[in-house]
Amino acid sequence: MHAFPLLCSLLLCNGVTVSAQKKIQKVPDEESLAQIPHRTPQTLSRGWGDDIEWVQTYEEGLARSKLSKKPLMIIHHLEECPYSQALRKAFASSPEIQQMAQEDFVMLNLVHSSSDDNMAPDGHYVPRILFVDPSMTVRADLTGKYGNRMYTYEPEDISTLIENMRQAKLLLHTEL
Repeated sequence: MHAFPLLCSLLLCNGVTVSAQKKIQKVPDEESLAQIPHRTPQTLSRGWGDDIEWVQTYEEGLARSKLSKKPLMIIHHLEECPYSQALRKAFASSPEIQQMAQEDFVMLNLVHSSSDDNMAPDGHYVPRILFVDPSMTVRADLTGKYGNRMYTYEPEDISTLIENMRQAKLLLHTEL
């Protein structure tokens, strides 16, 4: 007979505990889910061209460049930099750049600085675009328009970037 009141007490305590847990673990409804911003997953393209095959590291880029006999194009940038954002938008919206990047280059974009001093021949500014040939030589002759930041490009410099991409391909074929 003494077991019955004990059993009732245990059931009552269990019911209170379950009820409290339901209140604590509130399941979000559709309205609260709609308020959570949707973020697309980060890809290696980082907005520079989703149809381009991107390598993950500088070392991988050098190896692929040597193996494929295609020049390596390295884009140094920062996500929060307005100059990098503007160049990324122009780069991604240029069909000619996107096609050459897909077909003729090993592509790498870095949001951190490389430990290789050859990747910053005139400083660690962003955005900065360098070309490296399959012999692992940084192409110091393929620069932008600015003397104080030789490897930078701005959105209005896309034609210069296109020409440098063409030169990287042409010189590569004549040098090999």
